[in-house]
Amino acid sequence: MSDVAQPPSGLSVLEQALPTLPLSPGVYRMLDAKGDALYVGKARALRKRVAAYTQLDRLPERLRRMVWETRRIEVVTTASEAEALLLEANLIKKLRPRFNIVLRDDKSYPWLVLTEDHPYPQIAKHRGERRKGATYFGPFASAWAVNQTITALQRVFLLRSCRDTVFDSRDRPCLLHQIKRCSAPCVGRISEADYAELVRQAKQFLAGDAPSIQKRLAAEMEQAAERLEFERAAALRDRIRGLTHVQGADRVNLDGVNDADVVALHQEAGQSCVQVFFVRGGRNNGNRAYFPAHAKHDAPPGEVLGAFLAQLYDDMPPPPLILLSHEPPDAALIAEALSLKAGRKVELHRPQRGEKRAVVEHAATNAREALERKLAEATTQSALLEGVARVFGLAEPPRRIEIYDNSHIQGANPYGVMVVAGPGGFVKAAYRKFAIREARGNDDFAMLREVFERRFGRALKEDPGREGESWPDLVLIDGGAGQLSAARAVMADLGLADIPLVAVAKGPDRDAGREWFHREGAEPFQLPPRDPVLYYLQRLRDEAHRFAVSAHRAGRSRALARSELDEIPGVGPALKRALLHHFGSARGVRQAALADLLKCPGIGPAAARRIYGHFHPGA
Repeated sequence: MSDVAQPPSGLSVLEQALPTLPLSPGVYRMLDAKGDALYVGKARALRKRVAAYTQLDRLPERLRRMVWETRRIEVVTTASEAEALLLEANLIKKLRPRFNIVLRDDKSYPWLVLTEDHPYPQIAKHRGERRKGATYFGPFASAWAVNQTITALQRVFLLRSCRDTVFDSRDRPCLLHQIKRCSAPCVGRISEADYAELVRQAKQFLAGDAPSIQKRLAAEMEQAAERLEFERAAALRDRIRGLTHVQGADRVNLDGVNDADVVALHQEAGQSCVQVFFVRGGRNNGNRAYFPAHAKHDAPPGEVLGAFLAQLYDDMPPPPLILLSHEPPDAALIAEALSLKAGRKVELHRPQRGEKRAVVEHAATNAREALERKLAEATTQSALLEGVARVFGLAEPPRRIEIYDNSHIQGANPYGVMVVAGPGGFVKAAYRKFAIREARGNDDFAMLREVFERRFGRALKEDPGREGESWPDLVLIDGGAGQLSAARAVMADLGLADIPLVAVAKGPDRDAGREWFHREGAEPFQLPPRDPVLYYLQRLRDEAHRFAVSAHRAGRSRALARSELDEIPGVGPALKRALLHHFGSARGVRQAALADLLKCPGIGPAAARRIYGHFHPGA
């Protein structure tokens, strides 16, 4: 037998693929035996870039391990390297490969929307897809930042924030008009032309031109005072005060800069935090901390920041200027790619002095403090998980805990849920809801069995070797010995009896702090009332219960809408949608007067009488 070691199969895969790879720009994906992406990369010349991975002696250990696990490579060519960078960022966010720097952020960014398809436009908070007939301003770092801006617009420009259905049904001004935050167009307190002027000024303000608005308001106030229109002068004075307050609050000191993002990174203990301040129209739209994941603990800050920027703007338009704490290695390429995406020039700048440098340092301080808080929380979380391992006799602290609960009312609208927790806290992206299909009546045991069969049966189909990270190290069940027995039977049938199961039963009178813990082959036990591990387990159980109740309520609401409106003769999906959009709920339709039904778009007189008659027989 030969003593020469066989090359890893991943190396053979790359060597065999090289002759077929083009020399054009593009994106390559390295896949493992299950077809999951290990790494996504861009290249100016695909063949040359992939060829570098075949020289194992020049690669760090992390990349050698990646090549070893590779079983297939896929490539997509692009017209330029800048386009390859944009595609790479999109695929990294979508596939989350283990060996890439990944921006872990599932939250959508809130925007401020100003409707344009109504004589009196509405200001509101918006998430999700944009629609025609509206102007959008943002993004904002949080819903709180949007709400603050809406409040400012109400104080200064008196724009309405109510829904169209509320607007159409008003017959007298609401409280917002009384506290001078709305001009009450719903009851004709302002003409359409004057309201349009307020809207124009609000757009001007959001675009960053507050000084000219303030001068105009001051001139109008003086004119009103000269004409002895003191009530109007006082109203203009209040608007000027509101505008002055807005200009002095939450501002980033960047003279001459209208739209920009400030992006700063801090690294510590092998982890990174990126703090982003969103500046639009010269105003600070808030800031958000991100914690990108990267397998390489010594990743240079510029490399992390470069990967972060490409993914940050994958689903968000970049501003003209991005101020950075560190310069990425491919700064010019990133700027070219973002310019291509924005349709205008985007500049990346690392300031060395002046007010721009001060703002970047402020963002870097926020990044450091956020990372320090996260590391402190992780230390506490680690101690709690060690306590869980000790309490339940686990070989090591669990990295994934799954908690299960059911919710229903006498068997109606039953739902089972799975909540996931680990070293980083609750993993909300991994939560799952199970609409109970087979179990009938008020049988909690049958519901639990169905949930376990569906969850773990599917897991075995997708990962029979149990090599992935979606397998729990501990399973908690809200219930007692009966629930534990039902779950244990399912796990035994599936060949998963080695996964630890614990049922958490409330004590006498359902008192928190007196829970009993049930395990297979052991006597039930309680923890000391003030044990931190007990508090942690209660928090896990309570989160599962909260998620189960919310799933049940949502399902019950949908069922009520179906049962009430679907029983009306002649009301199909289109009419049902129109009714729900107009009245907000099936209850609103039921309580509507005939005159209100006639105001609903798409509802004619015959349909309105039929709907009203369904809910008011004999009327």
